[in-house]
Amino acid sequence: MAAAADGLGSITLDTSQLNMAVTDPAAWATAMNNLGMVPVGLAGQQLVTDSICVRGFDPNLSMMSGITPLNPMLPGMGLVPQPPTAEVPVIKEIIHCKSCTLFPPNPNLPPPSTRDRPPGCKTVFVGGLPENATEEIIQEVFEQCGDITAIRKSKKNFCHIRFAEEFMVDKAIYLSGYRMRLGSSTDKKDSGRLHVDFAQARDDFYEWECKQRMLAREERHRRKMEEDRMRPPSPPAIMHYSEHEATLLAEKLKDDSKFPEATTVLLTWIERGEVNRRTANQFYSMVQLANSHVRRLMNEKATHEQEMEQAKETFKTALMGILTQFEQIVAVFNASTRQKAWDHFSKAQRKNIDIWRKHSEELRNAHSEQLMGIRREEEMEMSDDDSTGNPSNKRPRVDESALAAQAYALKEENDSLRWQLDAYRNEVELLKQEKGQLFRTEESLTKDQQLQFLRQTLQGMQQQLLKIQEELNNKKLELEQAREEHTHTQAMLKILQEQLKKNTKELAETNGHNEPQEINVMTVPLVNQDREKNSEKRSQPLKSEKEALLIGIISTFLHVHPFGANIEYLWSYMQQLDSRISANEIEMLLMRLPRMFKQEFTGVGATLEKRWKFCAFEGIKTT
Repeated sequence: MAAAADGLGSITLDTSQLNMAVTDPAAWATAMNNLGMVPVGLAGQQLVTDSICVRGFDPNLSMMSGITPLNPMLPGMGLVPQPPTAEVPVIKEIIHCKSCTLFPPNPNLPPPSTRDRPPGCKTVFVGGLPENATEEIIQEVFEQCGDITAIRKSKKNFCHIRFAEEFMVDKAIYLSGYRMRLGSSTDKKDSGRLHVDFAQARDDFYEWECKQRMLAREERHRRKMEEDRMRPPSPPAIMHYSEHEATLLAEKLKDDSKFPEATTVLLTWIERGEVNRRTANQFYSMVQLANSHVRRLMNEKATHEQEMEQAKETFKTALMGILTQFEQIVAVFNASTRQKAWDHFSKAQRKNIDIWRKHSEELRNAHSEQLMGIRREEEMEMSDDDSTGNPSNKRPRVDESALAAQAYALKEENDSLRWQLDAYRNEVELLKQEKGQLFRTEESLTKDQQLQFLRQTLQGMQQQLLKIQEELNNKKLELEQAREEHTHTQAMLKILQEQLKKNTKELAETNGHNEPQEINVMTVPLVNQDREKNSEKRSQPLKSEKEALLIGIISTFLHVHPFGANIEYLWSYMQQLDSRISANEIEMLLMRLPRMFKQEFTGVGATLEKRWKFCAFEGIKTT
């Protein structure tokens, strides 16, 4: 047991170095949480020695909040031993389970070989299982390594086991090389040497890829947030020039608080080239408003200079007061250093007084030098003012001011010439545009005419669509009325049929079969009367004299065309007489008079065409 503990690495616990009882589960859990380690509970017998696993430990305890979880399978951090060195061989022990026993391999043999670990591996391949091993026995052995999500057992003594976490696979690899024996049987079918290796599963690789993509998304999001945070704020958007915006900007230029913002907008408009012959007056007024703030700024500067002078005076008076107080302190120290008082102080007190006196003298000299420097500056300013008052020194000043005025005048003249040049350029562009409008080609005129014609046709189509929608609503109402009448007539027919059946039975019993035929004959005129009423309801009278005139013209036109005519042909003919009439009105008028006009379909397939015919004479013949 001791050799096994030494071979498992530096995980052994020395209880003598702990101030708490190791058997106390609460104290042990607190210590593990403080170290940032996640304890792993194993069901059944422990895979490591008792010197490493503490008895009475609660595996359901979790880490403290706020501590980053660590992988308990990392060497030296959890309950799994560190990878052994080549010099120290690992001594494995017998593992007893309920249904089987695991015997360790020969320690002198080389360790079993394994393949390269796939990324995100949670599945292991277990070969060399006994023939009589069941899934329950496999789960009993390998659930000590961690939570098992799936076991896929084959008929050929091997299986695949998928765990919940990746670190559980390392525990399962530890069992590679063990000999498994079921119960106490010595049969070959009840024993086998286990070979545990990493398995490459698509589910594991898919989960690993999803995790990597999630981490990449988080990294991209973090970088984007960092870039957005480090990016300087963009300047506010400046609106485009218009007369309304120009008036608003002029009001802002008058306001002292909004003047800086308004000047940036004005400068942007001028740089964009918004100044032309049409807008020159507005821009001139805005420039004049900007110039009106010069006097205000000069007044503000004068007030600030006055405040600065007052602050200098207050600072000088305060400094003089401080200097007088320093003089008084130095006088106190000088009086205390005289022999009359100096002999009564102790050695330590004399030392402190001497240090304080030297420090106060240094501070007094520094403040006096500062005050003298202020006075020198004032004297130099006064001398400059006196020198400007002499007539000999006046001439260069006058010459300098004259030169500055000439330079300023030249600059203004240059700016005005440049603005005039821009104005002339804008005028030339406007003249070019006007000439282009005068000498437009016939193609552009035809295009304008086509566009106007298309707009008119679109408006006509929109009006037709609105009228068609109204007609559809009217037809829907008529259909609903017709359905109601149809249901009513059906109900009346059923009632009449029942009455007829009853009457026929009674008459058959009494008088024979002569009278029922007469009753049946009477029912037919009733139905015909209902139909005539419905047709009379549908055929509405003419509303105006214009409709009567249209009916007369259409009837003569269709009488001349015995094979009928479509609605477009009729509309083109009627439009010559009345240009305001539409094809929809003509069609509605024809549909209102079904006894005079009827609609027929001619042609087949793509050549199918609707034609209206005059049928008033046919109705007279039939009557």
